[in-house]
Amino acid sequence: MSPSKLDSTDSFGHEEASVSCSKPENGCVDSLSIFHSEKAVEELLQQTPVAGMDEHLIEFSEALRTVAKALRRAAEGKASAQAEAAEWKRRYELERTRNIQMEQKARMAEQFSAEKNGDLDCERVKNSDNQSMLQNESNEHSETGCMKHGIWSHEVLRDRESDSNSNADRNKIMRKASFKLSWWCNGENGDQHKHDIVSFERGNITTAERSSKQISLKWESDPQTVLILTKPNSVSVRILCVQMVRWLRERKKLNVYVEPRVKVELLAESSNFSYVQTWKDDSEISHLHMKVDLVITLGGDGTVLWAASMFKGPVPPIVPFSLDSEHFKDCLDSVLRGPISITLRHRLLCRVVRDAAKNEYETEEPFLVLNEVTIDRGISSYLTNLECYCDNSFVTCVQGDGLILSTTSGSTAYSLAAGGSMVHPQVPGILFTPICPHSLSFRPLILPEHVTVRIMVPFNSRSPAWASFDGKDRKLLAAGDALLCSMAPWPVPTACQVDSTNDFLRSIHDGLHWNLRKTQSFDGPRDRDL
Repeated sequence: MSPSKLDSTDSFGHEEASVSCSKPENGCVDSLSIFHSEKAVEELLQQTPVAGMDEHLIEFSEALRTVAKALRRAAEGKASAQAEAAEWKRRYELERTRNIQMEQKARMAEQFSAEKNGDLDCERVKNSDNQSMLQNESNEHSETGCMKHGIWSHEVLRDRESDSNSNADRNKIMRKASFKLSWWCNGENGDQHKHDIVSFERGNITTAERSSKQISLKWESDPQTVLILTKPNSVSVRILCVQMVRWLRERKKLNVYVEPRVKVELLAESSNFSYVQTWKDDSEISHLHMKVDLVITLGGDGTVLWAASMFKGPVPPIVPFSLDSEHFKDCLDSVLRGPISITLRHRLLCRVVRDAAKNEYETEEPFLVLNEVTIDRGISSYLTNLECYCDNSFVTCVQGDGLILSTTSGSTAYSLAAGGSMVHPQVPGILFTPICPHSLSFRPLILPEHVTVRIMVPFNSRSPAWASFDGKDRKLLAAGDALLCSMAPWPVPTACQVDSTNDFLRSIHDGLHWNLRKTQSFDGPRDRDL
């Protein structure tokens, strides 16, 4: 064997050693070593070939150069991916810090409210022997109702103008009708009413069967103010509204609020409707929940959506009436007398965070959604590209026409049309339903109520996305923008005709014709007795 062959072979052996030794511990090849490897290969190939050099040696050198180039591209791609991952991690940490601070503020507010309510309850116990002193104290402090198995406490709200201690100002105090909510079971002999949601007795963990429980509203003081919201441009609704306003005022002696448009229509009908009250601007709408005890809607589901959208915070109980409500007097008598079964319809709190925001606290005005929030591609011909996160966990990347985040009350609306499941409205959760996904294995999800869903438009998206809230208020989501959705703390209480389960099943049978088919004929062939 010639010395030239030995030298060339030896040089390749050293080169392999340099490549193998230049690999770091984490498996990523150093770019400098790759550069030296390529340079060594180039110098080797530029040397004058020695007679008798094997052809496979030349092929091996070219293969080594190709591998070095591939490793260099891989190292550059990994460095770019690490930089992008660091940027996303920074965003996650900012959002996580913001959520922790918000939870701490909420806990502090709850503790402060609990301490304040505890002080007020102690004063009521001390003065329980004197009824007159108790009534005077209730005028000076907000009352908090306590109950053994209740799930919500009431407050006596007062007009903001009555802040002085004079007797004239005390007469201006406006009281709302107080009520309490409690779980109601069919029958008192069962064991279900003995447990809360989760209990621990004698070493055994048990859970209550909440499916058979209904929420009952019982008035502790008579309602005084009613708000009536009507469907516009409907003759039958206008006639029903006139009859209902007269009956509530003359027979029940209640204060009646209507929309400005409805008051104009009532005054055009008769000047005797001057007692009807309304508001002048949007600032007064934000304080309606402090004055109204009950909301009555005349129309369909759209009127209920409109009623819920008017209240950006707490919502009074809503009594919906359809267009053909002839026996409204008996129904309202039952509602005003109580107790009534209600359904707490949860809402989603949605916030848009722009990429240009300096921090995660710079969000736009939040939206409260009763049915669903939809993120779609708008007029673009490209598929949507959305990155979805549940709290701090990555869920999936949506590629398709869009995505629906729905409440359980909205499960029978757009989400159902897109392939989502029908869910009982008292089941707390968030429905995650894709719209015409590109992957056939992409199926809907139902997430728990306590999570925060984050929908982000990545920077490599070919087009922006559009978000709409209950079918209105469309917002453009550009690359880098995010939409945060969580369960709102203010549900929409709606009165039931029977109870929540009966109303839900009747609505899917009558409204959606669920599982309606022609019954098979009984006179066909039958199985013979064996």
